[in-house]
Amino acid sequence: MNLADRFFALQHCLDVHADLWRPRPFCVEAPDWVARYPALEADMLALSDDDVAALGADDTARLAWVASRVPVLGDLLALTTVPRCEPRPLPPCDAHFDWAIPGRKREQIEAFAAALDPVEAPVLEWCAGKGHLGRRLAMQGAGSVTSLEIDPVLCAQSALLATRARLAQHMVCADALSADGQSRVATHHVVALHACGELHRSLVRGAAAGVAAGFSIAPCCYDRGVTGDFLPVSTAATLRLDAGDLRLAITESVTATERERRQHAQDSAFKLGFIALRAALEGGGYRPFRPVPAAWVRSGFEGFCRELAAREAVVLPGAVNWDEWQAVGWARHAQVLRYDLVRHVFRRALELWLVSDLALGLEAAGYRARVGVFCDRAITPRNLLVQAARA
Repeated sequence: MNLADRFFALQHCLDVHADLWRPRPFCVEAPDWVARYPALEADMLALSDDDVAALGADDTARLAWVASRVPVLGDLLALTTVPRCEPRPLPPCDAHFDWAIPGRKREQIEAFAAALDPVEAPVLEWCAGKGHLGRRLAMQGAGSVTSLEIDPVLCAQSALLATRARLAQHMVCADALSADGQSRVATHHVVALHACGELHRSLVRGAAAGVAAGFSIAPCCYDRGVTGDFLPVSTAATLRLDAGDLRLAITESVTATERERRQHAQDSAFKLGFIALRAALEGGGYRPFRPVPAAWVRSGFEGFCRELAAREAVVLPGAVNWDEWQAVGWARHAQVLRYDLVRHVFRRALELWLVSDLALGLEAAGYRARVGVFCDRAITPRNLLVQAARA
């Protein structure tokens, strides 16, 4: 399936089945689809915790389970299967390269660098952080590497690491979204490993000027910088999305520790318990609130609710059965996990649609573009890579 055909097939699937993925179970008592698929809901709510955990961790098994109850989703696996980038052998690194690089980040950099098509133009590393990717590309023979980063502290650290490694890596401290930052792409092949949201979309929106030699972009955090409706890159895009919809594409976490998973579950249950308590006191549906400090969760459910109630101007009665409302929160958390299994079936489809939107935008700007997988999901779920060269 070519890029455009896949894009339109994904767009049609997401549009037709929007009732299965748009409603956010955290925010609603029951998603709209339960009236349409009552047997699916019954089977889902009957799942054991172990079954939920297993399906949540296995995309293929989850899709097969849901598709056995919603047969029209049977083609979704083929639609979201993307070819693997053919890795090229890389020259070994010396001991200096590993300085200050976490293990999984190192694996991502190695996989990204190996997946790149041969690059002859000067390299511009976009949103470079400490310049680890640029340093790796310089080590493997890139003729000229410039690393662009907005944070002066990270720029200084990058320059120090390059000096210690005796590499010619030039740091530019600039905002990628500024005119100065955008002007730096001229004549360069731009590499971007997990530049977030508008930081990667801005590259494609500026591509029509035709000044870059090519692009290698592995997108991340698609919701960053989105206020109001999402503005796609390609004119072929017709899906209406907001930041909450975009966050579906990045809900997967394969790197969290068991302790982090327990903390996340407790945070979710406490919030859902508070939401239910507030609804009982004030009526009305779900109302969003700002992020909650982690210290409030550590203070226990009652302390959490009292802090949040004070901030949200919720008047608590003199006597509250805190154990009862905490139990309500945990029950809602279990329900949300089960409803989310349906929503998450569309997670990869939405992400691939967003990445294909970038690729089509690059094609419209005069580049040949393709999408591939550059590393295993266990290294990072954000493993889609757009590569583009002048047509």
